[in-house]
Amino acid sequence: MISVERCRDDLERLGLPHAASLLDSRLDAAAKKELPYAEFLADLLRIEVNARDEHGRTRRLKLAKLPFDRRLDSFDFAFQPSVDKRLIKELGTLSFAADGQNVILLGPPGVGKTHLAVGLCVNAIEQGESVLFTRAGQLMEDLRRAQALNRLEHRLRFYLKPKVLVIDEFGVWPYDRLAANALFGLVAARYERGSVILTSNKGFGDWGEVLGDPVVASAILDRLLHHSHVLNIKGESYRLREKKKSGLFPSTLVGLSPTNQEVNRK
Repeated sequence: MISVERCRDDLERLGLPHAASLLDSRLDAAAKKELPYAEFLADLLRIEVNARDEHGRTRRLKLAKLPFDRRLDSFDFAFQPSVDKRLIKELGTLSFAADGQNVILLGPPGVGKTHLAVGLCVNAIEQGESVLFTRAGQLMEDLRRAQALNRLEHRLRFYLKPKVLVIDEFGVWPYDRLAANALFGLVAARYERGSVILTSNKGFGDWGEVLGDPVVASAILDRLLHHSHVLNIKGESYRLREKKKSGLFPSTLVGLSPTNQEVNRK
């Protein structure tokens, strides 16, 4: 028993708390199964490795600040046939992140852009990669404020750390030139160093208007699109589909554009 206590103390001193806490139970199991010493040691070390992996995954998930938990395998490809399932499966391997490539998800609200972005993030986290999720409006305001305070370089370092940076809902609101220039600084700094997953309801031709500067928009797109996968999702909104099923939304309006809806009311 003294030797067991000594082993437990040594395991704790070596920073192996999970192995130390389960030492007695694993010794009993090994004795009953008459396991060789090597197999017993491998079993004990595997407990520690698994615990550390789980701790790391939990920490990365917390730091990612994902808005919800979504998996790629829960995406309804039948409802959105414009989405290439094989491409999503390939992207799910995270080979794009290993090569510093970007993923651009375009489409109207509610078609699953954020779902796919979060699903890719979950895969990245489970594969040991660092992730940060941010709304475009929040990011742009943060960068604009940092630039106004002459602290942009310091703030950019925060957004350069994660292997995968998600910029969600780009184009929902217009941005001023100060914010646009700051965004260019971020995209240029991450170019070929880290991946960006960006979702937007605006086509590339509208980015000049969104950013208030066509030249800056062109420079941003030049870097984002150089190594990228672009998915243009066309289809109905999931949220409107659910309202339609519940009878809370007129079925004749589902799938219509805002302009057509206005014409329909007139």
